[in-house]
Amino acid sequence: MQSRQSTAESSSLHYGWVVALTGLGVVFACLGLARFGLGMLLPAMGKALKLDYSQMGLISTSNFVGYMASVALAGYLNRYMKPRLSVTLGLVLVGVCMALMSQVQNFGWAMLFYLITGVGSGLANVPMMGLASLWFANSARGRAAGIIVGGSGFAIIFSAFFVPYMNTEFGADGWRASWLIMGVIALIIAGAAAALIRNHPSDKGLEPYGRSAQPPGGQGRDVARDDKANRNSMLRLGMIFFFFGATYVVYATFIVTALIDERGYSQDAAGHFWAVVGALSLFSGPVYGGISDRLGRKWGLICAYGTFTLAYLLVALSLPGAFLYASIALFGLAAWSIPTVMAAAVGDYMGPSRAVRAFAFVTLFFGAGQVVGPAIAGYLADWTGSFSPAFGMCAVLTAIAVAMSWSLKKPQGR
Repeated sequence: MQSRQSTAESSSLHYGWVVALTGLGVVFACLGLARFGLGMLLPAMGKALKLDYSQMGLISTSNFVGYMASVALAGYLNRYMKPRLSVTLGLVLVGVCMALMSQVQNFGWAMLFYLITGVGSGLANVPMMGLASLWFANSARGRAAGIIVGGSGFAIIFSAFFVPYMNTEFGADGWRASWLIMGVIALIIAGAAAALIRNHPSDKGLEPYGRSAQPPGGQGRDVARDDKANRNSMLRLGMIFFFFGATYVVYATFIVTALIDERGYSQDAAGHFWAVVGALSLFSGPVYGGISDRLGRKWGLICAYGTFTLAYLLVALSLPGAFLYASIALFGLAAWSIPTVMAAAVGDYMGPSRAVRAFAFVTLFFGAGQVVGPAIAGYLADWTGSFSPAFGMCAVLTAIAVAMSWSLKKPQGR
C-alpha cells in the first residue's frame, strides 16, 4: 500500500490536489459570492429597498441562521449523503436563491431568499472542508485546507470590481444584475464539483497525501481517556470558533458601508479597498495553515487571532487614514486563517473518518457567532451613529480567543 502511494505521488499530481482546487471553486461560490459579495451589494441594495442598518444586519444574520440550520443537520445528513452529492446540491440551492435575490422588492423576501442561500452554503462548505482530512494526512492537511478557503479571497477580488462595474452599466438595478450573474456562476461550479470531487482517496485507488504523525508510546495509551480528552478539546475549539464567527462577519458585512457612509469614500474607492482584502486573503489560508502544520494548531490560532485583534482596534479608533489601510491589510492577511486551522485541527483530534461530523460540530459554534455578530453590530451602529463600537467589540472578543487558544491541549493518542 505504501509503495503504491509513493509511486502515485512521485509519478503524477496526487488527485487530492484536484479535490482541493475544486474545493477552492466551491468556497468561491458558496461562501465567497453568496456571503462576501453582500458587503459590496448592500449600499445600493439598501438604498433601493429602503433598509436601515439594523435591517442590513438582519439580512446578513438570516444567511447565518440558514447556514447554522444546515450545519446542525450535517451529522445526520452525512449518514445518507456523501460529500460530493451534498456539495453539489448545496451549490445548486445557492445558485437558485442568489438568482431569486435579484428579484426581491422588499426586506422580507430578501431575508427569506438569503436564509435559504445560507442553508445551501452549509450543505456545500461543511463536507468540502471535511474532505481535507480525508484526502490529506497531518503533514499537508493545513496547506490543503488553506487552498480550499482561498476561494473566498478570489470571490472578494471578483466582487470588488464586478459589482461597481455592474452598477455603472445598469445604474440603480446594478445590484440585481450582480445577484443574477453570481447565481449563474454558482450553478456552473456545481456542475464542476459533481464532475471532479471524489468522496475518498480509495475511489481513485490512492492513500491520503502526506505523512501521518505517530504518537509516542501508542501501544500503552489509554484509548478511552485519550478520546475523552480530545472531545473536551473539541468543545474548546468550538468556543474559539464562535469568536471568529461573531467578529469577522461584522467587518466583512459593514466595512464597505462604513467607508462610504462614515469616511466619505466613493463606491469605487471602497471597492478597491475590498479588493486589497481579497488579494491579501489569498495568502492567509496557506500561510496560517503552514504555521499550524509546523508549530501546531494552537500557535496557528494564537497568531491569527492576534492579527485580527489589531485589525479591529485600528478601525475602531479614530486614527488617521494610514491606520485604516493597515487595518484592511491585517484583516486580509488573516481573513481565512481560522477556518483553515480548524479544518486541520478537527482531523487531528477526531481522526479523518470523523472529520466531517467533527467540523460540523465546531461549525455550530461558528454559526451561532455569525447569527449574533451582525445583528448586534447593526443595532450598535443605529444606536450610536457609528460602526466604531461594533469594531471595538470585535477586538475584545478576538483578544479573549487568543487567551483561550493559549490553553488548548495537543491531540491525545493520534
